[in-house]
Amino acid sequence: MHKAPAGGEYDSSARPEGDAHPGRPASNALHKAPAHGEHGGSGSGEGDAHPDRAYATGPHAASAAGEPEASSRHTAPGIGDRPLAHSADGKGPAPQRPPEPRGGLLMGRPFGVPVYVAPSWFLVAALITWVFGGQLERVLPELGAARYLVSLFFAVAFYASVLVHELAHTVAALRFKLPVRRIQLQFFGGVSEIEKEAETPGREFVLAFVGPLLSLVLAGLFYAAMQTVEPGTVPGVLLAGLMISNLIVAAFNLLPGLPLDGGRMLRAVVWKITGKPMTGTVAAAWVGRALAVSVLIGLPLLTQSGALGTEAVDNVGMDTVLDALLAAILAAIIWTGAGNSLRMARLREHLPDLRARALTRRAVPVETHTPLSEALRRANAAGARALVVVDAHGDPVSLVREAAIAGVPEHRRPWVAVSGLAQDLTDGMRVSAELSGEELLDALRATPATEYLVVEETGEIYGVLSAADVERAFVKAMARPS
Repeated sequence: MHKAPAGGEYDSSARPEGDAHPGRPASNALHKAPAHGEHGGSGSGEGDAHPDRAYATGPHAASAAGEPEASSRHTAPGIGDRPLAHSADGKGPAPQRPPEPRGGLLMGRPFGVPVYVAPSWFLVAALITWVFGGQLERVLPELGAARYLVSLFFAVAFYASVLVHELAHTVAALRFKLPVRRIQLQFFGGVSEIEKEAETPGREFVLAFVGPLLSLVLAGLFYAAMQTVEPGTVPGVLLAGLMISNLIVAAFNLLPGLPLDGGRMLRAVVWKITGKPMTGTVAAAWVGRALAVSVLIGLPLLTQSGALGTEAVDNVGMDTVLDALLAAILAAIIWTGAGNSLRMARLREHLPDLRARALTRRAVPVETHTPLSEALRRANAAGARALVVVDAHGDPVSLVREAAIAGVPEHRRPWVAVSGLAQDLTDGMRVSAELSGEELLDALRATPATEYLVVEETGEIYGVLSAADVERAFVKAMARPS
């Protein structure tokens, strides 16, 4: 029996892997500094600057959608509570905007969204070609070696169906004005990386349902095409295989557990009933974990019993081992995806706690030619943790980078002007003190830097926001219980 890769679920994430971090610092950062009388929690952000949603054709997407993982990245210990003048750390380079993640070969940009084929796709394409070719040898023995060309065509056509499934998610997201970063075809299906959370349970349900719906429509189209060709021919076998594969994709992804599409639909229903998205996520995630256990135990039993259309097997052979291995992989991916969905939901729940006003460090203004030692003396006397370089009119022109300060030996600080350690301010490095949650993280993502000038609505300087402080607050929010 041919085992088509599972398809069609989506997962919160996204992310997708190490993407544009909100101003990832080049070196250790000062932290735990009160800002103008406010005490902001120290924390850190990992992964993407804000939670992504990844609609995925295949449970593999649950782990590939770029979920933040506190254990996979580590923020180096900061200078912390030591006075600014006693900082001792290596000098880091000026921050650079991280390159846009690729994730494989770029195949095109339908609706303006890049579509990538991951290297793992070639592995699964070879696997499908080999398995389906073995079936063709029994059904159409006259093909000979050409059966593998037919099998390769089937693999490409099947993933074209997966792409249609993902494009359904993408079009729905764009219709709801949710930005889509990319689509990626990979080992167990595909991923549509959608960067925003659906605003209502109704939209959440639609975003999840359109993928399996398109797979069912494709299955119907392939069935209709089957009626126009002779059974037992190459076109007949291909159309039958594509019909069955799309039915499997739709049925599998309608199972009501995260990270599958059906799990998102269940989440939307519970969200609608309770009015609490977190409650919906918890319910759908635990159903997803139950599904993972069911797949792990049930799939090998069903295959061995012949319930899936194969002959019942009494002994343990290679097919039984392969079935058990496939079940273990699927179960692990579903379980992991459900857990990732819970973590991202917890993060979204605590995102409003990330407030620029609470995380901002007190800063002192210094003139361009002020020696570093004098600037640090003023900062320590005022209990400040940051330096802002101002012009003759008192207007801010640059920020002294913490990494640069740490790289200057103490005996040289009287001879080094602060202007030589500062980064010129750009429009993107000025953020409002009123920003919080996703708005704050989006602002930092737009202009990656190590420090930002925080200003009041009147334009008055409020202080300096360190990206490292935001990172730590981000991870602290992830670890906080719901």
